[in-house]
Amino acid sequence: MLQKLYLYPILLVAFLFNCKGQSNKIIGGLFENGDFMYIGMPKHIPSIDTSPGWLEEGQKLLITGTILQQDGVTPAPNVIVYYYQTDTKGAYSNRKGLDQKVARHGYIRSWVKSDKNGKYAIYTVRPAPYPNRDDPAHIHPSIKEPNIDTEYYIDAFVFDDDPLLTSKKRKSMTNRGGSGVLRLLQKGDLHIAEHNIILGLNIPNYPTVNNRQEASSGRNIGEDVISFTPYHAWGPDRSTKTCPICKYGRYQGVLYFVGKHTDWEEVKKWLVYLERESFERQKYLKAYFVYGNELSQSNDRLIAHLENIGKALNLQKVALTYVPSFSDHASEIDMNKINPAVENTFIIYKQSNIVCKFINLKASPKNFALVSEALDKTQGDYFDLNSPKNN
Repeated sequence: MLQKLYLYPILLVAFLFNCKGQSNKIIGGLFENGDFMYIGMPKHIPSIDTSPGWLEEGQKLLITGTILQQDGVTPAPNVIVYYYQTDTKGAYSNRKGLDQKVARHGYIRSWVKSDKNGKYAIYTVRPAPYPNRDDPAHIHPSIKEPNIDTEYYIDAFVFDDDPLLTSKKRKSMTNRGGSGVLRLLQKGDLHIAEHNIILGLNIPNYPTVNNRQEASSGRNIGEDVISFTPYHAWGPDRSTKTCPICKYGRYQGVLYFVGKHTDWEEVKKWLVYLERESFERQKYLKAYFVYGNELSQSNDRLIAHLENIGKALNLQKVALTYVPSFSDHASEIDMNKINPAVENTFIIYKQSNIVCKFINLKASPKNFALVSEALDKTQGDYFDLNSPKNN
């Protein structure tokens, strides 16, 4: 895995872990060459940075987004991101003027600091993968928070359209700081990746904050929705097993999961609301109801039930789907960690990345407004969606 590139050799790790358990207290764990982050660091670090690679020939790239607190919602200002990458030939190239103490990081290295709204932007060139290896092309980022003494690394930034980024490698990513997968859109000659970073997410020994929901269901904000194949009983892909993320993941979407404790009258109210939102937002929103068949109803009976709901509510936009259970491996819904015991789980995603999540929401005007507000806040800018790099 890419993040292993940061670790010390196994023998050194074993030695340090035996030294009175000191490494167990390091936020983020052991970090080889973490001190490289500070070599050449300027006193003033802007929120918008242009790397030395920008002037090189190659595909121009903009990575922009928000750095968020542990809750995945609150912006985090004054967070430093150090990054380094290969050039367009896949090498960490040296050049005149580079401090040789950091030569192994190459000359395409720099820093950016989030502004008061947590925003950051990096203009660089798209790196090439290592020659004669099967590692996907990537950019190495690390984080220095203003209130934490030590730096820590997050998942390497990789590219969704990279053929070297196989399904197996995607699933092996640890999502430190959120998913590292960059999904590219095109605006003129520029490739743009909107990418948020969640502080502390999946970071060992990170200080916890008592701001998480008591109930747990679904992957974390900042992680990707894992592709899964429900059966579509009603909606645009009726009578198929179509992955919502694979087909429509480039836009914003809502996944509405229910399991063991399904109140069908509540479900109908939510479906009417989601249908209205889908019409108002048109192609920019895809909504899916996903029923986990935890009670093992027959497929024919369940399909008929969902069809009757679709007809009765005259649903034209919202898809009504089901999976055998939320622990089903064949459909790969199990990878999304949906808890069948909660009343419902709402996941809002954009570019296949989870941007908001709600658990146990009653169908009420207040909660409808809550979801609508979340959709407004996370819609963002789709740039030139006529030329997506990958969906």
